[in-house]
Amino acid sequence: MDEHRRFHIRFRARDADIDELGHVNNAVWVTWIQDASVAHWLTAARPQDRDRFVAVVLRHEVDYRGNVRAGDEVSAITWVVRAPRGARYARCVEFHAEDGRTIVASLTQLALVDRETGKLARVPVEVAAPFLSDDTAQKEIG
Repeated sequence: MDEHRRFHIRFRARDADIDELGHVNNAVWVTWIQDASVAHWLTAARPQDRDRFVAVVLRHEVDYRGNVRAGDEVSAITWVVRAPRGARYARCVEFHAEDGRTIVASLTQLALVDRETGKLARVPVEVAAPFLSDDTAQKEIG
């Protein structure tokens, strides 16, 4: 995948993010997954697409491989896995500790919704293009 199709963002764990075990609560990780995904959409999507469409989560799969404590910072990298099929697409988000280890990895299944109708919408090629490598777009959409 082209590196420019990946989106990078950082998060710092606050005291309110910490659970009874002393590390970031699982619900916070899911919020950060959402925040990274939305930030990528808002950064890469064309303005008319941001106005017309919104994504809804169908399924989250999250693998926890490490812990983060209050004050720790993590880097997140997110990308769309492959060209959409109909209204559906998949997005990965990986969180890396300061030493580079992947500590949380997720795969989220999403569907595109037309804001005006409230119904699922097939993902148009031009909407998907900013999120896909040229090779992926050619193989799966074209």
